[in-house]
Amino acid sequence: MPVSALTALSPLDGRYEARLGALREHFSEHGLIRYRVRVEIEWLKALAAEARLADIPAFSAQAVAALDDVIARFTTADSDAVKTIEATTNHDVKAMEYWLKQRLANNAEVMRVSEFIHFACTSEDINNTSHALMLREGRDGVLLPKLDAVIDALRGQAHLLADVPMLSRTHGQSASPTTLGKELANIVARLERARRSIAAVSLSAKFNGAVGNYNAHLSAWPDFDWEGFNRRFIESLGLEFNPYTIQIEPHDAMAELFDALARCNTIAIDACRDIWMYVSLGYFKQRLKDGEVGSSTMPHKVNPIDFENAEGNLGVANAVLRHFSEKLPISRMQRDLTDSTVLRNMGVAVGHTVLALDSMLRGIDKLEANPSRLAEDLDDAWEVLAEPVQTVMRRFGVPNPYEQLKAMTRGKGITREALHGFIAQLPIPEAERRRLLAMTPANYVGKAAELARRV
Repeated sequence: MPVSALTALSPLDGRYEARLGALREHFSEHGLIRYRVRVEIEWLKALAAEARLADIPAFSAQAVAALDDVIARFTTADSDAVKTIEATTNHDVKAMEYWLKQRLANNAEVMRVSEFIHFACTSEDINNTSHALMLREGRDGVLLPKLDAVIDALRGQAHLLADVPMLSRTHGQSASPTTLGKELANIVARLERARRSIAAVSLSAKFNGAVGNYNAHLSAWPDFDWEGFNRRFIESLGLEFNPYTIQIEPHDAMAELFDALARCNTIAIDACRDIWMYVSLGYFKQRLKDGEVGSSTMPHKVNPIDFENAEGNLGVANAVLRHFSEKLPISRMQRDLTDSTVLRNMGVAVGHTVLALDSMLRGIDKLEANPSRLAEDLDDAWEVLAEPVQTVMRRFGVPNPYEQLKAMTRGKGITREALHGFIAQLPIPEAERRRLLAMTPANYVGKAAELARRV
């Protein structure tokens, strides 16, 4: 059966293929091969340009341009050619090395030093550096911009709805009012903090040979400062150099990134569930989309499917991310291969995350506040004003204020008239009495509007 959007095993490459194209550049098999080619070429260029070793003369500008052109023009046809070689070698990095030598076979200047392609490298020097670049560029180029779009959309709603009062529901029960904008501002503030954690992770890489000791490097040039040179090479790629490793880079920075992303996704799950509840309560209506069907049998329904889709995909992403952060830092002695197949699924975790963020954006764009429904709930909850009344009673030394209001309001629906009657008999200054009488559930929102506008 030919592979297509209909026959793909993963919905990321099937049903949702059109929404995730930007990730393929980074996390596909083609993307990984392209990153490997890039690292190999940059290593060869560094040896020629900076090592100043007698056997590796500096390249001419034309040779450097030809090497850069291999990276710039690398295509899926090139990846196919690498995979054809791999069918014989049964080793993906060695296949890429052979392909690179074939690709440059007509460049005499490069061919004079062709054995310095992959010089002193273990496959993991190439792989770990490629994975670090993949994660950094996928994070910075795709993931964070999508997260920023969600944060910006929520911020816009928070500002727009800053003054729209809403009944809070702590423990699912009527509670002190807030504003719809302030509740969205809470999400913005949490996501911004999570974003900072994701962006702050410094992706590390190693380039120190088979077991991390420069054994092969020093066998060829024992007096050369390979550690200093390789540090400069890794840092030139915008990565953090890890000087202490086994054959593999221990993936601690990756685990840090995956943990940070999972925490962000958990916040997003919480947001999706809350917004779903606000839709269920009627606090939000959803703008209709032409042609869209909410239910196959109930024509009236407009379901919050975008937030449900996002929640589901965030859960899948986190299941994979948490496996990554628990498994990847563990390797038996100097090397085992259990990380290899796991690392090939990085695009799965990031893909489900980006898909979820995209669904959140679609859902946020459909939201429309329903002030009449919000006002209806508030007007039916005068008991929430027991809090300010008993607080003012405390200020002026009225005995047992909490107990008095508890007896009057707990578990009961309190009318405006009943509450005003209670306020009228309180032994407090008249100005304070008038202030309490002017309070309604809709205007008892504290600094909610101000806080909403501040994010």
